[in-house]
Amino acid sequence: MLLSGKPHADALRRGRFSEPARIYLLTSVLLGREALFKDLTLGRLLVAELREAHELGLVHSLAWVVMPDHLHWLVQLERTPLNELMRRVKGRSARQINQRLSRSGALWQHGFHDRALRQEEDVRAVARYVIANPIRAGLVRRVADYPLWDAVWL
Repeated sequence: MLLSGKPHADALRRGRFSEPARIYLLTSVLLGREALFKDLTLGRLLVAELREAHELGLVHSLAWVVMPDHLHWLVQLERTPLNELMRRVKGRSARQINQRLSRSGALWQHGFHDRALRQEEDVRAVARYVIANPIRAGLVRRVADYPLWDAVWL
């Protein structure tokens, strides 16, 4: 039975476990895949929320890329459960972006995708994969040409 009434929302939560110090790859998509982050100013509002979560010690942010219609974020989880972290980032960024656009309502699709990395996985290789998203999407030829990404190894 689907408690939320949304076909995939329950599946996204099933088996989700937030383990402090574990590394996760998080993905969240804008509602209707609206390409709001083509606007660099709006993308930077989301980036400010990612950085604040890091500065507050909620996560140790390892790498991220803000694509036109979604976010990939590689984090080492600290003291905040995944659902609270994403609710905070998505909620605060939605308020900021809606205010900037003089609109209201949902900005993000319900839920998010998370994948816990295994201990044997090469975290830097996953980070390189994350930040190469704009190249694979055909947005740029070189990562350096894309403005909305970062990684701790730089």
